[in-house]
Amino acid sequence: MSSPTEEPRPPFPPFDEESARAKVLAAEKGWNTRDPEKVALAYTVDTVWRNRDEWITGRDEVVAFLTRKWEREHDYALRKALWTYGGHRIAVRFQYECRDADGQWWRCYGNENWEFAPNGLMARREASINDLRIDEADRRILGPRPEGDDSEIPI
Repeated sequence: MSSPTEEPRPPFPPFDEESARAKVLAAEKGWNTRDPEKVALAYTVDTVWRNRDEWITGRDEVVAFLTRKWEREHDYALRKALWTYGGHRIAVRFQYECRDADGQWWRCYGNENWEFAPNGLMARREASINDLRIDEADRRILGPRPEGDDSEIPI
């Protein structure tokens, strides 16, 4: 039996296209809650991340990182799309939009490489991200994905 901190998260590797897409949409939905404690439960207790130029190790650091992130990224809304998958790895591309404390809107584009433990928790996340200033009128992601919407992210 697993401990509460390592509760299994289906779908489990190895991934096929359907299970990889389900994992991507579950991650998007989780991040759109902007709840660091909840989001961190999808990762192994010893997870390793690279986010831009920052290295993060373990769930406690994930919670601290996400707390800082969502304190400065207001009205955050994310879309993820499956890029490819194989075995226990998934690659995604994503976009999110948010505004800073001064009201400037941003669209952030990137790619993530994910590696999963057998219990379906993410053990490794590597994210490369670019930020683009946008006008509020140019926003495309106006909140979490509506239920039943499985469309690709806009380019």
